[in-house]
Amino acid sequence: MKGLLIDGQLVEAPRTTVSYNPTTGEVLGEAPDASVEQAKAAVAAARRAFDTTDWSTNVEFRVRCLRQFYDGLVKHREELRELTIAEVGHPRQMTYGAALDVPIDIVKYYTDLLEGYSFTEELPEVESYGIKNRRWVEKEAAGVVSAIIPYNYPTQIAIAKVAPALAAGCTVILKGAPQTPLITLALGEIIANETDIPAGVVNVITSPSVEVAEVLTSDPDVDMITFTGSTPVGRRIMEVASKTVKKVFLELGGKSALIAVDDADADFLALIATMTICSHAGQGCAVTSRLLVPAARKDEFVAKVKDAIGNVKIGDPALEETYVGPLISADQREKVDAMVQRAVAAGATLVAGGEKIDGPGYFYAPTVLADVDPESEIAQDEVFGPVLAIIAYDGDDEAVAIANNSIFGLSGSVFGADDDRAIAIARRIRTGTVSVNGGNWFAPDSPFGGYKQSGIGREMGVAGLEEFLERKTLAVPVK
Repeated sequence: MKGLLIDGQLVEAPRTTVSYNPTTGEVLGEAPDASVEQAKAAVAAARRAFDTTDWSTNVEFRVRCLRQFYDGLVKHREELRELTIAEVGHPRQMTYGAALDVPIDIVKYYTDLLEGYSFTEELPEVESYGIKNRRWVEKEAAGVVSAIIPYNYPTQIAIAKVAPALAAGCTVILKGAPQTPLITLALGEIIANETDIPAGVVNVITSPSVEVAEVLTSDPDVDMITFTGSTPVGRRIMEVASKTVKKVFLELGGKSALIAVDDADADFLALIATMTICSHAGQGCAVTSRLLVPAARKDEFVAKVKDAIGNVKIGDPALEETYVGPLISADQREKVDAMVQRAVAAGATLVAGGEKIDGPGYFYAPTVLADVDPESEIAQDEVFGPVLAIIAYDGDDEAVAIANNSIFGLSGSVFGADDDRAIAIARRIRTGTVSVNGGNWFAPDSPFGGYKQSGIGREMGVAGLEEFLERKTLAVPVK
C-alpha cells in the first residue's frame, strides 16, 4: 500500500479505502484514508515549511527541485501509465496525451519558465510634494495552498496545480480524489524519493472524508485553495473559504457547445463530435456535449454522427485500439443512464446507444440524442458520460444564443468552411477556450479556465503561475 506524504515522510493512516479498477469492477488496491488529525498535520507542515525555510525565496533551488521532479516522472513514466489505465480507466492511447505525457511536460514548462521569470516589475518614477519616488512591484508566493483534484484526469490536474505552485514558491497540500487515490499517492512517492524538495513543502493525502476536505478549505493556516471539480462543490468551497477570505481558484463544470455552421463538412464534423464526446467516455469538463446543427441540415448531421459513433472501439483501455473505456464507477454509470432515460421520456429522440453494456466493469454505450430542447436537463446539466445532445438552430445568432444559454462557460468549438466566419462566431461564445475548425488549444503554455459558473482564474501558462503569486508595491524616495 502506498503512503501519505506528510512533512517529508511516507506514513500510514488509521484506516484504508479501496480503489477499484473500473474496467473489471475488481479491487485494484488499498489506499490510506487520512484522518482529520493527519490533514491538520499536513497543513501545519506546509505552514512551517513556508514560514521557516527559504523555499519561497530561493529560485535556483526551486528550479533544481522541479527538474528532479520532472526527471522522476520520466523515470517512472511507464509505471504511471499502467496505473493510470488500471485505476482511472484512461485508454492507453490517451496516456500519450492529456492523461500522462502532456502533464509530465507541464513540469518542464514551469521549470523553464521559472528560470527566466522576473519577480520584480519597475514602475515609472513619480513626483510627490517635490520628491521623486522610485516604485516597483514584487511578486511573492501566495503561501500555503490546498490543491483538491477530481478523478477524471488526476495526473494532469494535480501537476497543473502543484508545478506552478512550487515554481511560485508556495507550499502545497495535495488531496487526491477518493476514486483514484493510488495515482496521486504515486506522485507523492516520486517527490519523496526522487527530489530534494524539503519536508513539508509538498504533502499528499487521500481520503473520502468530507471532514478532511473541510480542514483543507477552512484551516486559517491555508492561504489559497485551488480546486477542480463540480460546480456545487465549488460553491461550497467558496462559502467555507469566505470565512477567512482565502484566495480561491476554481475550475468547475461545463456544458460546452460545438456549433456546426451551415456550410460545415458533415463527415469531418461528425468525426470530431464523436471523438470529443467519446474521449475518456465523456468524463471531461471541457467536452463538447451539445452539438448545434442548422435546422435545414439536421437530418444529414444526425445520420453522419450516428454512423461515426457506431464505429468507435469500446473495450479494455489497456489495448492500443480502444478509444472508449469505462466510466469511473457503477454509481456514475447509473447517473448517466438515468439522465438519458429522462431525456427520452421528455421528448428527445434516441439515435444511438442509451444503454449500459453488459459484462464486468462500468461501460456505457456512446449515446446520441436528437431533437433536444435547449432548456431541458440533458442540454443544461453536466452528464460526465458519452452522451451527445443534438440541438437544431436557425441562423448564426440563434446558434450563439443557444451556446451561451448555460450557467457554464468552459469551452466550445465552431466548424465552418470559412475560417473568418467561424472565428467571428467563436468570439461571441462566452467560454474560456474555443476550438475553431479542429484547432487544438491544449498545451502546457495555454491558459485554461472558464467564464460564469465554470470557475474563477486560469490554470497552465504564465497565467497559471501568476495565480499563485501576490503583488506587493514598494516605493522609496530617489536620492
